[in-house]
Amino acid sequence: MRKKKRIILIILDSVGVGELPDAHKYNDEGSNTLSNMAKVLGGLNLPNLEKMGLGNIISILGIEPQISPIANYGKMSEVSAGKGSTIGHWELMGLHLLKPFPTYPNGFPEEILDKFHKAIGTETLGNYAASGTEIIKILGDEHIKTKKPIVYTSADSVFQIAAHEDVISVEELYEICRKAREILTGKHSVSRVIARPFTDKNKKFIRTKRRKDFSLEPTEKTLLDYLKEKGGEVLAVGKIHDIFAGRGITKKFPTKSNLNGINKIINLIKKNIGDLIISNLIDFDMLYGHRNNPEGYAKALVEFDQNIPKIIDSMKYNDILFITADHGCDPTTPSTDHSREYVPLLVYGKDIKAGINLGIRKSFADVGKTISEILNIKVDIKGKSFAKQILK
Repeated sequence: MRKKKRIILIILDSVGVGELPDAHKYNDEGSNTLSNMAKVLGGLNLPNLEKMGLGNIISILGIEPQISPIANYGKMSEVSAGKGSTIGHWELMGLHLLKPFPTYPNGFPEEILDKFHKAIGTETLGNYAASGTEIIKILGDEHIKTKKPIVYTSADSVFQIAAHEDVISVEELYEICRKAREILTGKHSVSRVIARPFTDKNKKFIRTKRRKDFSLEPTEKTLLDYLKEKGGEVLAVGKIHDIFAGRGITKKFPTKSNLNGINKIINLIKKNIGDLIISNLIDFDMLYGHRNNPEGYAKALVEFDQNIPKIIDSMKYNDILFITADHGCDPTTPSTDHSREYVPLLVYGKDIKAGINLGIRKSFADVGKTISEILNIKVDIKGKSFAKQILK
């Protein structure tokens, strides 16, 4: 299937634009990833996002609102319960999850660990909420001595398993994770089981690049499923394939960094392939938001901003670019967790209207519903389309 229009959807992981009305339920009062970061740093310099209308969405020090922005702009509320990446991405593609994924701030219950130990033939270390880089410092030596995998979690709905690559091979670690995924069902259906291989260098334990996520499958059909069923080409850049457990994806393109992801997006656009290029740029969240590093976060935003002209220049006449996020992760607050925030919405195309204020959307799912209307795909998903507002 080759539709007249093609969609490029870029999800800036954790780039939130202010607390949602129910943020107090998540201890996220005052969170505003972009605006707070700008205040702490004395302003942000993102001229291309500024031209698109980022400063028209909310007040951000250093980002001026535009009289005639080149993109359409707005912000979106989250209907689903929680503030995780999985939930945010699923909602963008039309799914509302009203019951949050389970979290384990006090570690996993014995009923889970007993089954897990029996399945893998050994006991484990850890079983508490911790930073992944810190827990391997604390338990790394004991892990090497005992050969027991390290199990830990975070504020997210995750079951993470760390192992030194020379003690437990990466493939063996992946198999251990698959067994955990089989066990974690029903009321214990965590959103992701994550393999966290590490090694040592200069007497320090460091995580390697061979992380792998074993995600829960979406509980209902998303836009991706409908599009693929109709013969559409869904190209997934970054961790998108993992988040949707491969559902609705025709081809995946793993990435090593934001810049690597940006370059892959540009190359796919230039090749004139795909009906939907859906991408996640994870560095904002993983490297800077969770580590409360506003300076690094801002540099990553500058890097993305500097590449926007390359993305736009590579676009064909009928291409439409959506830029949004999946949640917040304010690096200026004491918390290192995600934050319950609105997400930005910027929509640009050479053959669509510009400067339309799309307002405050009631759900992230409006993105999926809009894309389905633009691509003329009949779907049964949540959301309200704004296609008629932006199409000429």
